[in-house]
Order: sequence, then structure tokens, then C-alpha cells
Amino acid sequence: MRTVAFDGCCSFKSADNPRQRGWLGKVHHRLGWAGYPQLMLMALVETGTRGLLGVRFGPQGPGGEPGYARRLLHLLTADMLVLADRGFDGDELLAQIAATGAQFLVRIGGNRRPRVDQPLPDGCYLTRFGDLRVRVIEAGVSSVMADGTTINTGYRLATTLLDHHRHPAVVLLRLYHERWEIESAFYALKHTLFAGRVLRSGSPSGLAQELWALLTLYQMIRAAMVEAAEHGHRTDPDRCSFTTALEHARDQVIHADGILPDSTGPTLTGTASRNTLGQRRDRTSDRSVKCPVSRHSGKAALDPRPTASTTIIERTYTIQTRTHTPAPTERPHRRQPTGMLSRHILDYLTTRPDQPYSIHEIAEHAGISYTQARNKLHDMIKRNYITRPRRGHFTASPTRVSTTTHSP
Repeated sequence: MRTVAFDGCCSFKSADNPRQRGWLGKVHHRLGWAGYPQLMLMALVETGTRGLLGVRFGPQGPGGEPGYARRLLHLLTADMLVLADRGFDGDELLAQIAATGAQFLVRIGGNRRPRVDQPLPDGCYLTRFGDLRVRVIEAGVSSVMADGTTINTGYRLATTLLDHHRHPAVVLLRLYHERWEIESAFYALKHTLFAGRVLRSGSPSGLAQELWALLTLYQMIRAAMVEAAEHGHRTDPDRCSFTTALEHARDQVIHADGILPDSTGPTLTGTASRNTLGQRRDRTSDRSVKCPVSRHSGKAALDPRPTASTTIIERTYTIQTRTHTPAPTERPHRRQPTGMLSRHILDYLTTRPDQPYSIHEIAEHAGISYTQARNKLHDMIKRNYITRPRRGHFTASPTRVSTTTHSP
């Protein structure tokens, strides 16, 4: 099947003037207002070539990424397999994808616990998302790093590929990693080609023209790279260097190949295929964003992945069999903490429920700064998760609900 992926990007910045602010607005984060109005760009990318099949962009509306993704559904065909992350696991959107005739393999959120309608021999099970029949794969992934450490993560995937004989669970788990090819496409588009510059147009129509020109140039280079891979050493197109292809495209323009009679500049198809990347390394790192104005800046608390990119020397997939639906538990009178950091702090406070903990103690235990701990604790007080018996000290709320998750 032809694997394609949906994803969005909000890193394109426009000129900061009244017309652009009126169209795009401005993003507000914990450090204040962003410096430039930011554009939402949603793309449908072919993962094998990283070529663009369709793009939509505009202000960051209330529909978010799923809303923009719906405007690209008409591009899906019956020979496609759509890969998507947890932001696209809504029942309505998945039903709309399936209605196009395309198949999908989508990661679903950890807070979803689908009922088991029919267990399958490979450990998966069939269930329904609304009126749509899907197959759910729950698996643990254990990765051994080059430094000897082991990282354990979990995946829960939903797919319309129901036949476990034709589409084994482990094969689909490995295939889902292809979704990250769209991140490589965005990197080439934002950083290699555009170099992180601010879109210079002062009007919405000019900005659209500027961005379409950028996307057209990206697509032309990708097409030339695929042609080079096919006519050269027949290598995989995603192992061709986009940076090398871009430099040779610039050289062709400078030398005016095919225009001046004595031009002898290099050809893109002749050089890109010889400048291929090495064998892909299996590696991982945390997803901390280095941009200081990002709400994701800094390493997330309790993230087990290393800060620097580290090679994975062994990866093991374990299908977690679920043959029944867990019995419903009594709902608490208030919702449980949804953030990992909140649950971690709350479990720490319950180790000695009668003794208040200071902000310094909580910050040291959670591995975060004093300011981060103070802000988080004040938020937890507002949500009635914890109490403050005296200034600067906190305890778990007496009526707190359990945060321990039990496996079925």
C-alpha cells in the first residue's frame, strides 16, 4: 500500500503588522505573547518520497489540526494507508478517513480503553469506534540504548486492517515508525530550505503567494531527487540528501544549465544519487524544543529518553494481550489528575500524608526547578488535588482519589 501521513506545523512566522495579526492572531504561552503571528500548516505527505500530496494553511482555529486535516481527505484513495499520531484519533475523523476507501493505522491516546468485542489469536482485538469496526494493537516497546540503559514505552494502535494473518501486529508496529518521515519533510522545508526565516509579506494574500512558492520549490526538488534515485543506483529516495539536492539546484541556476550554450554545471539527477546518506541509525532522544518561547521548551519531567540523540542497539516488541473489557470502576466525585507530573507529585505527597512537604523538597524529588514546582503546586491547589496547611508546604487532599493504574 502507499503509506501517507497527516501532521501539522505551527513554526512558520509571518510579519508582525496589524493585517497579519488580524488574520492569524498571536499565540500566548507561559512566558507571554509570541513575537510573531504564527501560521498553521497541515500537510499530507507520502512517506516513501516525503513528497507533498496536499497542503492547507491559515490561522490556528478552534478546529486545530484535525479541522485542517478534514480539508485534505478528498486526496485519499483506496490504495493508501494513512499513518497519524494521537491528535487524529477522534471517532468522527477516523470514520471520515475510512469513508474515502483508504485504510489507516493511527496511534490512540492512553486515556482511551476500547472494549474488547472479539479477541484475536495474535493478542489484538476487534472493537468499534462509533459505527466503525477497527482492530486495536496494544504493545510494549523495550529499547536497549548504546550506553546500556533500557527505555520501556507503550503503544496502542487502531487500524482498519482487520486481517491479522495478512497484516501481523509486529509488522504494523514497525510500519508505524514511517509516520516520522513527515517530520523529516517539515525539517527540510522549515530549516534546510527556508532556514527559519520570517515570511516577509505584509498582507495575507502576499503571504499565501510566498508560501505556495516555497512549497512548489520543495516539491520540485523532491521530484528531482526521486528521479535521481530511480536512474542512479536505484536507492531509496529517503536516503538521498535534501541538503545536497538543494545545493546542486542552486548551482544549476547559477550556471544556467541548458540556457547558456557553454554551460557545464553539474546536473541534479547526476549528483544527488551519488550523494546518498548512510544506513539509517535507530536512535532516540527526548522531544524538548529548544525555542525559548515555546511552551514545550526544556526537557519534560519524567521523560525517560536521553537529552542527546542516542543509538538503539536492540528493540523488542511485546504484544499485550487483552481478552476482556475491564469492569467499570466507580467514578470519583472529581476528575483525577491527567498530567504525569501531577500524578508523580501526588503519589510523592501520599508517602507521608500527615507531614507537609516544602516546595524545595517537591522540586528536588520531581527533578524540576523551584519556579516550575511552585506554579504546578498552585495549579493543583486550584483543582483541589492538594492542600496547603501552612505557607510554602503542601499535603495531599484528604479526599484524594487513587492515581494508581491497574493493568487488566
